Amino acid sequence: MGAPLSRRHFLIAGLAVPATAAIASSAQAQVVTVDRHTIFAEAATAYGVPASVLAAVSYAQTRWQHHEGTPSASLGYGPMHLIDGAAAQEARARADKPETTTLDTLGDAASAAGASPEAVRTDPETNIRAGAALLAALQRAAGGPTGTSTDPGTWYSAVAAASGLPSSQGQLDFADETMRVIRTGAAVELGDGSSLTLPPRAISSTDTQRAPLARRASQAAGERRPSGPIDAPTGLDVEWIPAPYEQYGPAPGDYGNHDLARRPAAPTITHIVIHDTEGYWKTVLDLVQDPTYVSWQYSLRSSDGHIAQHLVPGDVGWHAGNWYLNMHSIGLEHEGFAAQGAPWFSEPMYRTSATLVRYLARKYGIPMDRAHIIGHDQIPGVTTANIPGMHWDPGPFWDWEHYFELMGAPLNRGTATRPVKVGDVVRIVPGFVGNKQPVTGCEAGKPASCGDKDTNFVTLRRSPAADAPLVNDIGLHQKGQPASTEVSDISARATAGTEFVVAELAGDWTAIWYLGLKAWFHNPAARPTARVVVRPPKVARPKAGRATVPVYGRCYPEASAYTNPADVQPVLPLIYAVPAGQAYVVSDEAPPTDYYKAKTFSLTTPGDHIDIVGKDPYVQVSLGHRVAFMRVADIDVD
Repeated sequence: MGAPLSRRHFLIAGLAVPATAAIASSAQAQVVTVDRHTIFAEAATAYGVPASVLAAVSYAQTRWQHHEGTPSASLGYGPMHLIDGAAAQEARARADKPETTTLDTLGDAASAAGASPEAVRTDPETNIRAGAALLAALQRAAGGPTGTSTDPGTWYSAVAAASGLPSSQGQLDFADETMRVIRTGAAVELGDGSSLTLPPRAISSTDTQRAPLARRASQAAGERRPSGPIDAPTGLDVEWIPAPYEQYGPAPGDYGNHDLARRPAAPTITHIVIHDTEGYWKTVLDLVQDPTYVSWQYSLRSSDGHIAQHLVPGDVGWHAGNWYLNMHSIGLEHEGFAAQGAPWFSEPMYRTSATLVRYLARKYGIPMDRAHIIGHDQIPGVTTANIPGMHWDPGPFWDWEHYFELMGAPLNRGTATRPVKVGDVVRIVPGFVGNKQPVTGCEAGKPASCGDKDTNFVTLRRSPAADAPLVNDIGLHQKGQPASTEVSDISARATAGTEFVVAELAGDWTAIWYLGLKAWFHNPAARPTARVVVRPPKVARPKAGRATVPVYGRCYPEASAYTNPADVQPVLPLIYAVPAGQAYVVSDEAPPTDYYKAKTFSLTTPGDHIDIVGKDPYVQVSLGHRVAFMRVADIDVD
């Protein structure tokens, strides 16, 4: 079962693994099987738990991460996410959260292992051993067999109870996910090219143990959920909490907090926007039910991934800060704070969000790529004046690579690690765990580093050197401020899944065309942070003979498309310009050219709630951190 842990073992992302795995390059990438050669095997043997069950529970909770001993937003600690029930209850009371029940898995685990609660919180090895002791105790209480050689399927009820989730639906989802991980296996690739892997194994049917929990979950859902037009896949924990469509003042435009529409017929739905709430669950629900506030389609709770739906996707939410993208998108708000990241972006929330987005993308024909499933931080300003005020959530700590893996559309699909050439289209895929990029200012009043957080981007510099100045975003910094590593400053970040054209190479550094500039990032051949797209998309270049061409934050129609001249919306370029000789990836060859006019509350107002469609075509491009649009008349596409 592997040698006992010694001083040759240390922590990667909070896990004890052999030191050799930490120094492996991609050419010598070492795979560490977590159920045989880590503390999971030692703990499993000590308490009579199958190592695959223990490792799968930890993966389903935290993806085997310790997060430096920092608890999650629901006060779960360590790789096993053991919840400090008393502290969590106090925190919920202070935040006026609606959950009234908390399971004290940390206290129960510490007691079962004979360990101090403090050690369980802070030491990952003790945390894993305590998790094993808890599982064994729950299995004995359920009357199930124990021992490392027992069938993992017989541990279903114990796994559900060990989840720490108070609801039957939450426990059901967690146990199902854990059993799926055991059946299919799991892996986490580390920043040095090595990986932690749980091999797949066959298990017996869990139906007998699953049935009573499923009945309780179904009964609870029926008691809690008001009737409403839920648009979500079967099996997700979704309730209907409607955003109000109400007139609150005497003027025709005094209404909120969304617009009725006939999507996807008109306007079409082309994007899904990922937000975080920057607020607690109850506050978020209060706001979305305020007719004078804004709205979005779905909210997701951090603690268990529970979903509240507020609008049907056919209606237009006010969430993106760009009316054109509002017209064409579905908005998902995730409970959390962008500057904190991981404590809020929980595995249950990632899983339910990915399941929902996969369903919505398939239903509404939205491509499952990073040009159409985007963060709020990728939404362009509609005009130059709007750019500095655009939002930056979900921020640098949202794990896009893991999120797309959960959707079944991994970001490395369709790419190759062959040497990069000038003119190639590359996709940014740096890995998340172990990708440490400079980020500062995560705590108010403390401008220093944000700690040892994993990030979702590569840093862009003006020359091929680690100490070179950062690439600046002149739209974000219109008063001449330099780019910074501030958590909210997206100037010099190329985020996972985005695609760019290679402009130049210098050793282990690659330059891409970015915001009209040449931007360099570290891309060593031994451990590439960008991969060549095997079947590259088309690219846009300034039309021959043009010195520069403009870019736009929306695709509004030409003036002649409007029946009423008073409805005409200005077609205004942004501050950026694309010079001759540069090229940008075309991420959508035919975004709709239209303007959905919705100015009054009444659907019967003549000439209102209409989609005005133009004939001036655009393309969507990956211009910088945010998407942008270019007129086909200004460019050559090849």
